[in-house]
Amino acid sequence: MRNAPALARLIAPMIAAGILVGGCAQTPPARTADAGASTVYGLTGPGAPAAAGAPGEPVAAGSPGHRKVPQGTDPGSLPAGSIYRNPGSGRNEVVVEDIARTAVLIGDSQSEPAISWPRKALASLGYAVHFCGRGGTGFVASNGATGNYPDALQRGDWLLPYGSPPLVVIEGGGNDASRGATDRQIADNAERLIASVRLRYPGARLAMVGTLARAAADGGGRRTEVDALLGAVAARHSIPFVGVGDWLTRYNLTNSMADGVHMDPAGHAALAGLLAQRLASFGLQAPGPRPAESAANG
Repeated sequence: MRNAPALARLIAPMIAAGILVGGCAQTPPARTADAGASTVYGLTGPGAPAAAGAPGEPVAAGSPGHRKVPQGTDPGSLPAGSIYRNPGSGRNEVVVEDIARTAVLIGDSQSEPAISWPRKALASLGYAVHFCGRGGTGFVASNGATGNYPDALQRGDWLLPYGSPPLVVIEGGGNDASRGATDRQIADNAERLIASVRLRYPGARLAMVGTLARAAADGGGRRTEVDALLGAVAARHSIPFVGVGDWLTRYNLTNSMADGVHMDPAGHAALAGLLAQRLASFGLQAPGPRPAESAANG
């Protein structure tokens, strides 16, 4: 029993340290699609490769895959789907099949489905689409462990592609509108996101797509207001902007909706055609001939 006081003296600091660590807010580690699945190339640690798609096929950032490449390999030689820790940013990124024809699409549930109108519009312009985002998120809004757009990018909640894509498209605002985010919050976080994207991809063109809604006189409400706000942010940065804050009314698409916010397949197809026309009017088609054209001319 004479050893009991000594044991208590040894345990007490350990308990105190445990309480201190557990009670402090700490930055969560960068998340990958399936933490612990395999090696992240460029750094020893957990991570999971993400699947890459053929040109015109949407790709969800963080989709699971299974590839291993020797440590220290040049990232330019890694197979599509590999995860690479970018030494410049310190974040995990995914290798895609053809980065020179890949459009990065940052968005919410309007963009998330494989048949979504933003994805289909970009695919029709010749891009492979790499989606970064999640339903329920936005410039301010988060969804569970997936942060809002700027936070998710910084933390690695979803994975950007490695290399230099020609185009980055930012879509959203609906979840910010429904959750009461203020103009200041939305504008500030949109500015943060734009700055982060331009820092990571200085050679890429940017475009923004606003918040899908009815016209103001037809019940567009806060969604229409957020669309206009995002247009003002885009204008300050000379970014091409496609305002969609009245499209449901203007193009008589309220009967092509799956619910009060999202489109049914026919609605997605109709909006995709309209968006593709607007993006093309800004000269945002994919660079060079499409893969099928290249093969035909070969």
